[in-house]
Amino acid sequence: MNWLELLGWNDEQLEDLRFVAYSYIKQGLYDTAITFFEALSVLSPENSYDLKTLGALYLQKGNSLEALNYLDRSLKIDPNDLQTQLNRAKALLSLGYKKQGISQAKKLQNSSNQDIAKQASALILAFPS
Repeated sequence: MNWLELLGWNDEQLEDLRFVAYSYIKQGLYDTAITFFEALSVLSPENSYDLKTLGALYLQKGNSLEALNYLDRSLKIDPNDLQTQLNRAKALLSLGYKKQGISQAKKLQNSSNQDIAKQASALILAFPS
């Protein structure tokens, strides 16, 4: 079902929802932001930003399984997003999938993005072999 068509909405209304959702993140109201981003993921299921943000929010809330679900969906759309890859490694490690999480982090350790590389190195140090 095309919800946007049914509602008579376009990209402008979606951007308005994203703005409100992001405002809740900035206020630390993660549960409310999750509600908005879940709605956005239904209205615009191929938007990697919405999916990776949901993944990050669930990771922040300690629900790594749900985080992994959204992060994987986001990576199917944008497989080169480094922050999403890093969050995926965090989710895997949090769930006890040490081998997969460390493998993901090692790939990011050599990233030209120094912030990502440093965070990946920190993850590897936090979960020694």
